[in-house]
Amino acid sequence: MEHLAAELAELGQIVLVLQGGGALGAYQAGVYQAFHEAGIEPDWVIGTSIGAINASLIVGNAAEDRMTKLREFWKRVEHANYVSASLAPWLDMALRNGLAIGSGVPNFFRPNLAAFVSPHTPLGAEQAGYYSVAPLADSLRDLVDFDRINAGSGRLTVGACDVATSEMRYFDSRDERLRLEHVLASGALPPAFPAVRIDGRLYWDGGVVSNTPVEAVFDDRRRRSGVVFVVHLWNPHGSEPKTIWEVMNRQKDLQYSSRAATHVARQRQLHQLRYVIAELSRRLPDMTRLDPRVAELTRHGCMTRMHVVRLLAPALDNEDHTKDIDFSARGIASRWEAGYRHMRETLERAPWRAEVDPIEGFVLHEADGARPSSRVE
Repeated sequence: MEHLAAELAELGQIVLVLQGGGALGAYQAGVYQAFHEAGIEPDWVIGTSIGAINASLIVGNAAEDRMTKLREFWKRVEHANYVSASLAPWLDMALRNGLAIGSGVPNFFRPNLAAFVSPHTPLGAEQAGYYSVAPLADSLRDLVDFDRINAGSGRLTVGACDVATSEMRYFDSRDERLRLEHVLASGALPPAFPAVRIDGRLYWDGGVVSNTPVEAVFDDRRRRSGVVFVVHLWNPHGSEPKTIWEVMNRQKDLQYSSRAATHVARQRQLHQLRYVIAELSRRLPDMTRLDPRVAELTRHGCMTRMHVVRLLAPALDNEDHTKDIDFSARGIASRWEAGYRHMRETLERAPWRAEVDPIEGFVLHEADGARPSSRVE
């Protein structure tokens, strides 16, 4: 697959979009490993929550150091694994995840004991969470070089939600200097983690309003052609739940998949309209095109072509609604391997090579980790 990097570069920028999902983010690390081994490095990485953390580890290190830092981070947050032959797998997972809830996760978060006294305890806006992420801050200081991020060697965007206005805010290293606080804000999921103040405003996890930050690509100015790999941790597809336990799991998948398919479909329509405007403007007489009013309208046109490859992470055996706090060695390794395998298969299939309508400016390719086939829409 050595030729893939050059092939993708010919199509434009390479963008990696990483969804939020806690421990499920190990799947994204596996996805990046397959990229790295194929000699592909993204030009732009966008993330929310755990996706923002993984994104900062990628952009905030030299290409040759990225895998080392990713592995180090995921090793640091690995939680105790109480595997016993006498326990059913679902019970073993429940015990592990219960321990994470009660005692926290090493190098990630620890209980904020004052918050457990009463939900009415006056903690202050920047401490109002059941857990402190001070351990995560220490880990990221060790593993991420923010000077490198701000030097412009790669582009990093992280999404967070303004607590006061509910507006999604994308902090972009192209437009401003990013700090540790921006990444922490992107992962400040309430009520578990407290909000983070940036330039006087409080921010929560971007997943509160948009857990799949792909719109940052579609709304970018100026738009560029390229291949956009969108890594989903919460699967929008699932079977009908038959128990309350299954209902809680399915509800969480639906909540954090963030209506991604609807957003993509809408953006696809908008992009096609831009493409049509650009094509029509090319057919206008020169004198008409030079009219200031016409020129203003034709600026809405766009001839770029984006190939969007959606990777849907598979569900692992015995998963439930607490899967996003399964930081066990086995859980991390299983998800990492799934992401690595899935991305390698996708790169081998190279779905962007499929023939498409010449007028189509937005081409969606589905790659479901639970089903090896890929389809073009």
